[in-house]
Amino acid sequence: MTTTIALVATALGGLAALAYAISRSLWISRITLDEGPLKRISGYIADGAQAFLRREYTVLVPFIVIVAAFLALANSGPLRLQALAFALGALCSATAGYFGMRVATKANARTALGASRGIGPALAVAFAGGSVMGMTVVGLALVGISAVFGAGVLLFGGTAGALSGTVFPILSGFSLGASTIALFARVGGGIFTKAADVGADLVGKVEAGIPEDDPRNPAVIADNVGDNVGDVAGMGADLFESYVGSIVGCVVLGMGAVATDATRIRLALLPLLMAAVGIGASLVGMLLVKGKPGASPQKALNAGTFGAAGLAALLMYPVSLLALGSSTFDGGKGALHTALAAVFGLAAGTSIGMLTEFFTGTDTIPVRKIEKACDTGPATAIITGLGVGMLSTLPPVLVIAGAILGSHALAGLYGIGIAALGMLVTLGIQLSVDAYGPIADNAGGLAVMSAMDPGVRDITDSLDAVGNTTAAVGKGFAIGSAALTALILFSAFTQAVSGTSRLVFDINDPLVVAGLFLGGMIPFLFSALAMDAIGVSAFAMIEEVRRQFRERPGILEETETPDYRACVDISTRAALRRMILPGAIAALSPLAVGFLGGVSMLAGLLVGVTVTGVLLAIFMSNSGGAWDNAKKLIEGRKNGKGSDAHKAAVVGDTVGDPFKDTAGPALNILIKLMAIISLVIAPILKSYWGL
Repeated sequence: MTTTIALVATALGGLAALAYAISRSLWISRITLDEGPLKRISGYIADGAQAFLRREYTVLVPFIVIVAAFLALANSGPLRLQALAFALGALCSATAGYFGMRVATKANARTALGASRGIGPALAVAFAGGSVMGMTVVGLALVGISAVFGAGVLLFGGTAGALSGTVFPILSGFSLGASTIALFARVGGGIFTKAADVGADLVGKVEAGIPEDDPRNPAVIADNVGDNVGDVAGMGADLFESYVGSIVGCVVLGMGAVATDATRIRLALLPLLMAAVGIGASLVGMLLVKGKPGASPQKALNAGTFGAAGLAALLMYPVSLLALGSSTFDGGKGALHTALAAVFGLAAGTSIGMLTEFFTGTDTIPVRKIEKACDTGPATAIITGLGVGMLSTLPPVLVIAGAILGSHALAGLYGIGIAALGMLVTLGIQLSVDAYGPIADNAGGLAVMSAMDPGVRDITDSLDAVGNTTAAVGKGFAIGSAALTALILFSAFTQAVSGTSRLVFDINDPLVVAGLFLGGMIPFLFSALAMDAIGVSAFAMIEEVRRQFRERPGILEETETPDYRACVDISTRAALRRMILPGAIAALSPLAVGFLGGVSMLAGLLVGVTVTGVLLAIFMSNSGGAWDNAKKLIEGRKNGKGSDAHKAAVVGDTVGDPFKDTAGPALNILIKLMAIISLVIAPILKSYWGL
């Protein structure tokens, strides 16, 4: 297969995904909303979400310009085009997040409207809204990658030397742009949503004793806005970055394989074709998601997810054979080995998702354990939840270790890269299922605030309960892929700085050890800053809600309307102000260590941040998910809401929210962003240190 044909096929796969996203968006828009509370309140949420993203992107534009200027000035010759690729990657990531969030804010009210007719129509709208996010992410990723790759080939040629020396370093700039936007979107959106969520829960549910999503709570609109900017736009940017990083890492490793130049080019093109095939499998899987009357939403979503995964697994060998033919690399490895590595990664990702569901699901042993602990107060609820989170690191790490060893045995370092891509090959439907959760959650809130029939809330609650699990499973996939993607980016970095000499990093080297400790510390520092930002922001939110209740008693008596805009503004200002420092630490650490400590210290830094970052991310995400569903179990009891056990569960859930929705997920981006920055500056470091 020629380079041109492969790039055209990749672009067509991306365009097919975008066409599907547009068609679903138009279908959702055609569902009309009558004038009334539902349309008015959903408009508040949509306006708040769009205003936040516009302000966030406005803050990020100068940062993007500065980084692009640095890349243009630090590089020379053709590599200066890396700055343009960086800007394009940032633009695609921002566009995916904005478009997905905008459709999600349309789908939430229409999901509530659908729930008035039954669970089937509600599921159809919520999943359609999620699918716009999912397919926009994979579509823009493949179109962007194929555009940069194709432009590089046209300008500099498609020879092995041109690809490895010029085109792929420029392509890594695209990945860097995606990672940069993802980090700020995840951290900023996470701070926004959790500040509002914590304020709404502690004052509304615990102090005032009013139900969740009660329109009397001034923070309730900000809370629903946060679901969209954090869990839709933030998650979309997060997984856009993961997807692009895994593809680019595989492409670079393919050119580093021991093989003929022609075979190395084929290996570099194979990840693009696998991603395109994954889009096709995701589209087929979406057809399997059908909300039949009385059917379980979980079963419907599982049918689509596992159906797409099964189809993708079956297609990995044909696409590998098409790309590689009878070519071999690294001592006899060929199409079958790469296909098995991809299936190995897909199976590992599914296993991590199932393990995550076990530790965070709606009715599992660990969650029941936390539920029982809530009967004796908040302290035991917190202690038990922390223990569950710590224990939950063991099985996924075993799976990740097995995936690394197994895929390496099959196809060397390239096999590890293909396994990482295998975890995300059906990202289109994985992210669709993930983004469905916040839409269902918003629909439930709108049903309450619009005074719809209580049966509507029951249906949206059943969708939301499934959404909590799908969100946790999505985070599990993201964590697993982050570990493998960081490893392949690290391998690509070592290739870039050492070339054919295969630079070895000695664990006895004090520079490497110092880097390990520095890297191991950064995830804790990063998480501390994110948690502190939420704590300070939540305090301001709590004070504002208390002030409104105190100065305007008519709010609780339903004779006055709360000032929702004040709470939205508090979250917005806090998020935009406090997302800068964590992002700066992530971006500047590799630069400082690389230029001051050298390549060996930087290598240690990357290893340290990957190990502790993955473990801390698993711990935080699973603790938070388990606390959340333990609270829902207690709310399902007779007389559970308002009980002492429920209050303890609310405290646990409030502690877990920043874990699972801000600090934990952002760590996935942190470790990959530091790795991709190192890869981008590798040629500069090589020249600077005379390697």
